[in-house]
Amino acid sequence: MKLLIAGCGDLGIRLAGRLDDDWQVHGLRRHTQALPGPIVAEPADLADPDSLARVAGEWDAVVYQATPDQYDETGYRAAYFQGLANLFERVSARRLIFVSSTAVYGQDAGEWVDETSETRPPRFNGRVLLEAEALAADSAPESVVVRFSGIYGPGRDYLVRKAAAGDARCRDNPPQWTNRIHADDCAGVLAHLLTLDRPAPLYCASDSHPATRCEVLDWLAERLGATPPARETSDGGQGKRVANARLLASGYRLIHPDYRSGYQELLP
Repeated sequence: MKLLIAGCGDLGIRLAGRLDDDWQVHGLRRHTQALPGPIVAEPADLADPDSLARVAGEWDAVVYQATPDQYDETGYRAAYFQGLANLFERVSARRLIFVSSTAVYGQDAGEWVDETSETRPPRFNGRVLLEAEALAADSAPESVVVRFSGIYGPGRDYLVRKAAAGDARCRDNPPQWTNRIHADDCAGVLAHLLTLDRPAPLYCASDSHPATRCEVLDWLAERLGATPPARETSDGGQGKRVANARLLASGYRLIHPDYRSGYQELLP
């Protein structure tokens, strides 16, 4: 089976490593030197329709996980919406997995959200992603959207560095809820959904333990022997808590079910 990973960065490389030999994996990105040998390099640019001629045709599956060049509305629209449109003018696939984000939710009072929750994003990134999700739904017979929460892992260790430096801050009351998923689980979820017989059209992918920012930073500071995070006293949003029941019911088992499991392997 032929798989095209469009925007084949770190997560795409991790995904390829999770698949068996039944899959022939092609990685599309502008600069392909970093792709390991088993991945067939496809040097192309999702923003340049002419360059996509090299991948034109039929694929068994496409995983679309673009990254914007600039973090503004123009950059997001070019990467997530226009890039997807450019690609599917030239390719067809039985299954498309579109990597989205829990930024599409606007809830900010500690509510639980899942695949049935209202989406009213307050910022441009969530709004553009919702438009791209709708485009993805029309692009393949089996279209699956995965909304990842905050991704962490090797190279994505911002909180570890903040805790180690002793200059982290957080707020106890009202609490600031956070959600995360390890990069290894991102790859695992994508591999699972590629091989699932009848996937649902939408999944929230987050670990099983939403936690407050203070809880996570306190735990990291203790493990690192660092100064505990300073407490702020202010009003403000509380964030949301992301439920993963649908993903778990589909048969996926998390490698790192909570932040302790995932961050422990990142600590020195």
